[in-house]
Amino acid sequence: MKQIQLSVPDGKRVEWQEVDGKTIAVLVDEEVKDDRPVTERIKTFEDACVALNKRAEAGDETAGDLLADYESNRDNILCKEMLACMKLFIIVAALNEGWEPKFEKDEYRYYPWFRLYTKDEYEKLSEEEKGRAVLRSGGNASAHSGVACVHAVDASSFSNTSGGARLAFRTRELALYAGEQFAEEFADFLFKPRDNEGAE
Repeated sequence: MKQIQLSVPDGKRVEWQEVDGKTIAVLVDEEVKDDRPVTERIKTFEDACVALNKRAEAGDETAGDLLADYESNRDNILCKEMLACMKLFIIVAALNEGWEPKFEKDEYRYYPWFRLYTKDEYEKLSEEEKGRAVLRSGGNASAHSGVACVHAVDASSFSNTSGGARLAFRTRELALYAGEQFAEEFADFLFKPRDNEGAE
């Protein structure tokens, strides 16, 4: 076998490919490993989709199934809560980096926790705190599935929350991060929109 030496540009590698019955050398992009923490890589829903797509290309069937379900259904779903739920499945899977609850003894699972404020409590918050607050209120609003069950009556004066497994995080830090970074997605999923929301 003959040996040859090639100069390969940075960021590229040589890959042998079969083309029309011939073996040829092709320059392809070298994958650069991103060693940043997941909380620095996943800042948006789009980032979560990119992360899951890479896992799907590497053979992760669950990642591929989540993306395929979202892509095939997103334009046909009229229920805002259902679309938000599908987005959250993708976000949670991306942040958990392949971890899924196994329901074993001594296994811990974590969830974002949201507090409902009265109007008086909200007005006492600092501007920074108000920026993190989710504003949803109504005479009677409820959502029952996934990570939490919330029932609010008389301007959010009563609430009850219980945890589920599908939107669980592997660490407390990830749950806190997701609750802040993806507050809008959680609000769309957990709370019934006000009747006039979106109206001009």
